[in-house]
Amino acid sequence: MTNWHPEIPQGQGPLYIRLADGIAEDIATGALPVGAKLPPQRDLAYDLGVTVGTIGRAYAVIRQRGLVSGEVGRGTFVLGSGPDVSLEESTKPHLDMPSNGSAPSADAQMSWTSSAMATPRDVAFAGTRNPVPAPEAIRFDSTSAPEIGQADVIRELVAQITHEAPYEIASYTRSVPDNWREAGQIWLSRPAWQPPVGSIVPTTGAQAAIMAIIAATTAPGDQVAFEDLTYSSIARGAALSGRRPVIVARDEDGPLPEDLARVCAQKHPRVLFVMPTMHNPTGTCMRAQRREEIATIARQHNLWIIEDEVYGSLRDNDIVPFAALAPERTFHVGSLSKSVTAGVRGGWVSSPLSHAQRIYTAHKMLTGGISYLLSELSTRLVLSGAAEDFRQKIREEIACRHELVRKYLGSYEMVSANDAPFLWLKVPEPWLSGTFKAAAATSNVLIDDEDEFKPGRSGKVFHRVRIGFTNPMTRSEVTKGLGVLQNILQDGSGCYDSFE
Repeated sequence: MTNWHPEIPQGQGPLYIRLADGIAEDIATGALPVGAKLPPQRDLAYDLGVTVGTIGRAYAVIRQRGLVSGEVGRGTFVLGSGPDVSLEESTKPHLDMPSNGSAPSADAQMSWTSSAMATPRDVAFAGTRNPVPAPEAIRFDSTSAPEIGQADVIRELVAQITHEAPYEIASYTRSVPDNWREAGQIWLSRPAWQPPVGSIVPTTGAQAAIMAIIAATTAPGDQVAFEDLTYSSIARGAALSGRRPVIVARDEDGPLPEDLARVCAQKHPRVLFVMPTMHNPTGTCMRAQRREEIATIARQHNLWIIEDEVYGSLRDNDIVPFAALAPERTFHVGSLSKSVTAGVRGGWVSSPLSHAQRIYTAHKMLTGGISYLLSELSTRLVLSGAAEDFRQKIREEIACRHELVRKYLGSYEMVSANDAPFLWLKVPEPWLSGTFKAAAATSNVLIDDEDEFKPGRSGKVFHRVRIGFTNPMTRSEVTKGLGVLQNILQDGSGCYDSFE
């Protein structure tokens, strides 16, 4: 519609928000009918006398509201808000919230655009206000364990549990059986370390465990240290609970000791969160010397360490974990989500003995308590040997899928490993990670850009995206998604403006 220009409502608030409201009003009144093409951002910016960035942010807002759909190479089109929207248009991925107001799953980690991050509270919720993907979207934004036939074993174990323990299933779980701790001890053990059975706390997955640790070791207002690339949902959860994330610079080996020492001396964080054996999103492994340096600094500054080994369970090595180097201050966290099955929500913490009961209590208060059925199922998976069998098969499946990655994306710069369920791809010039993510979403392939892994505002730019490839059910679906990404990289027509 070359003759249409929106009216920018008067009032307070950011210009791009008022402009978005004006466009939304024209869509609601029919001045912009369903199917109408909005002017190119540069043209509209010239006509209105504003910057292209203002137009881009306004278009992003109305896209988030589900009012328009951006198509790479074609433009931005009105979807409308009622039954006039065609089925084809309505199934495209939009950056909006579910109509019932509920949050999508934690794995759907497509972050807001910067225009939506208006307040610290908004930033804390950035990982939960996710777009609703089209049903046919290929989910490369998740790294849950691939499907390799777990359901048959789980079905048999659930039948046994429901037959043998009907009362326990029907009631609340008020105690921890010894075999639950034994399973956790087995699952968390490494060649160079075995946790004491008395240190084990069963949990509802790793994220609930980590939030319980933060709650038990800090108070509102305390600082929690994170690497400048990390699993940012923990940082957002910490901020939501009143803790303050603080950033430590890192290199390919992990947190820089000199910067950690500086942060400890100046800001006095109480806890350090690290993923040493398989870092997310880079997939790197921290060397033994760096671990020893970090442990020394932690002792000097009375710093707790949360050692997230959820991905580490996929990697075989004999490097001594933090829990062995500094057992008096390390919480070693593991789960079944990446290496067995995500839906069971089985996890364990090996805690310093002085804090095991506190972690159990904090976890119960935050989550309402663990489920007998799921905890007993997780235990039987481990004690029966099924979990270890699944772990080996999943490692084999990941290696096979890595061959597909090399076939389609091997010519591009990336950090990857045969045992990692994701790769850290550097997008070539002139792509930005955000525009590449948007272009992929337009083609129904969901990936994570680098901002998803930043625990706070940062001027550091990596020009990288994380591509997970274990969530799709089949290798053929992985192949299809990788082919789409390869075509986008080779074409490059959407790299300048993902909405045009």
